[in-house]
Amino acid sequence: MAGGVTEVCSEAELQAVCGSHKGLTTLLLWAPWHPPSVHLARVFDAIAADQRSVYFTKVNADICPNLADLVGANQVPFVAFLNPKGVKIDALAGADPPKLVEKVKALAGRPLDVEADGQDGPTRARGSGKDLNAELKDLIDSAPVMLFMKGCKSEPHCKFSKQAVAILAKHNVDYSTFDILKDEEVRQGLKDYSNWKTYPQLYISGELMGGVDIMKEMDEDGSLSEAVGTARAPTKPLKDRLKDEIKKAPVTVFMKGTPEEPRCGFSRKLVALLNENSIQFASFDILSDEDVRQGLKEYSNWPTYPQLYNNGKLIGGLDIVKELADEGSL
Repeated sequence: MAGGVTEVCSEAELQAVCGSHKGLTTLLLWAPWHPPSVHLARVFDAIAADQRSVYFTKVNADICPNLADLVGANQVPFVAFLNPKGVKIDALAGADPPKLVEKVKALAGRPLDVEADGQDGPTRARGSGKDLNAELKDLIDSAPVMLFMKGCKSEPHCKFSKQAVAILAKHNVDYSTFDILKDEEVRQGLKDYSNWKTYPQLYISGELMGGVDIMKEMDEDGSLSEAVGTARAPTKPLKDRLKDEIKKAPVTVFMKGTPEEPRCGFSRKLVALLNENSIQFASFDILSDEDVRQGLKEYSNWPTYPQLYNNGKLIGGLDIVKELADEGSL
């Protein structure tokens, strides 16, 4: 359901949620005995309240291991992003709240057209007002590993695309595809955009690797495994990253450590105040990212931590939060 998180425990229940709307469905696999899972589940609740166009589901992996097998999860926490047909289009392994928010926002903003059978990746956002090159860049950047091919993973329509799929499968790669047979503008435009005249075309972290011959060479010399292992979405400017982090949940705390393991007394006290007032919040550990730690001081014009934000606006540090709590306005 939109605005909340639905518990599922079978493939049928999950498919029912996916098929009930035309947008993105996210599935969190977690375990109550695993602290990072519990924390990410709280973040999941906060994101669900903010991203109402996305449907959020979760499953206790210990109780329903079949869903872990379905989406290829080999650890908790694990988040799978599904289209309306229940096909996994992306995934996130591990407890990484900032990356989770980034992926949800990126995928929620892209139409997931399921009328074209076999499409197991993003579709072009027609009528967006963007020129073709901008649309092509959006498609390329829609997944860390992106393959433009004839057909889809399950039904390649030429031997070269089939070979490309087999190579990626050999490396157990999570990747998205675009069927160029279903969009002639993309098929022709990408040739000029990339200066590569044949298909398939493989992109990793937004950069063209090449066609199937290049993939074979990279497979043989070991560089493909290295490339897909470090694949990531293109890096955003720091100011944009800070905006995304601040707005990732209605209430966000930038602190030292995590709510479960604060790394300074001020962060510990602020977390305690929020918990005492039954306030749900997301958090960011500034010790894990020096760029964010230093950049946010200038962005917010607030030189110390922790920092509390509500609906994208800075509330203040521990002293301000204490005052609000004491006067009953927190």
